[in-house]
Amino acid sequence: MPEQMAGLNNEDRLRLVRFLCSFAWADLEVSGNEREYLAKVIDRLELKGRARAEAESWLKVPPPPEDIDPTDIPLEHRQVFLTHILQMMGADGEVDEREVENFHLLERLLR
Repeated sequence: MPEQMAGLNNEDRLRLVRFLCSFAWADLEVSGNEREYLAKVIDRLELKGRARAEAESWLKVPPPPEDIDPTDIPLEHRQVFLTHILQMMGADGEVDEREVENFHLLERLLR
C-alpha cells in the first residue's frame, strides 16, 4: 500500500473511496478511465469483504449524499483525500465543471 495511504484505518479507506466515487459521479456518469482509477485505488487500499463490496457498488450507483461529510475526514488525512480526488478528476482526461466546483467547495471546507 502506498505510504500516504498506510496511515488510513479501514473506515478512512472506505471514506476515501466514497469521496472519490462521489466526485466521479459529479457529471452523472463514471467513465471507463475513472472506473479503472477507482478499481486500482480499491485494490491499493486492500479493502476486503463487505467494505470492498460496498466500494465496488459505488461504481454502479453513487454513494448517498448524506454519507459525504467533509468534517468526517481526519485532519491528518485531508491532503491525502484532496490529492486523490484531483488524480481521479483527471483520470479520464476531462475535468467537468461540476467536479471543479465540488473540489473547490471541499477544499474550502477542509481548510
